[in-house]
Amino acid sequence: MLRFDPFSDLDALTRGLLTSQTGSNRTPRFMPMDLCKIDDHYVLTADLPGIDPGSVDVDVDSGTLTISAHRTARSEDAVQWLANERFFGTYRRQLSLGEGIDASAISATYENGVLTVTIPVAERAKPRKIEVAHSGRQQSIEPTTADSE
Repeated sequence: MLRFDPFSDLDALTRGLLTSQTGSNRTPRFMPMDLCKIDDHYVLTADLPGIDPGSVDVDVDSGTLTISAHRTARSEDAVQWLANERFFGTYRRQLSLGEGIDASAISATYENGVLTVTIPVAERAKPRKIEVAHSGRQQSIEPTTADSE
């Protein structure tokens, strides 16, 4: 599974040129995540603190897993910011899934600011033992007379 977002650098450059970067007008730069394999499935965990659970979206399309979420900015007009370091806006992350994934069984939960996506390995891709067939008779190789001389 690989991170895939070919337009992120172009988007960041465009945003920097077209919008003001003062105060709270900053947008999220990344979505920190961990990915590990446990038995017959992968587990992706992503930190999304302060995100409204209704804004979290997980999609699979043509072998690409897309995670997006939105943190809304505070809208108080009378606020005088002393420090404003938290990002708001839309977070997005894409990963390319391999051939051996069961995309129809992917599940996701969001709890305490952490998104957990379970990605099962397809049955056809799981390791399995191949039984070797053999006939019921035992055959032995006996030396020929030329070999015994």
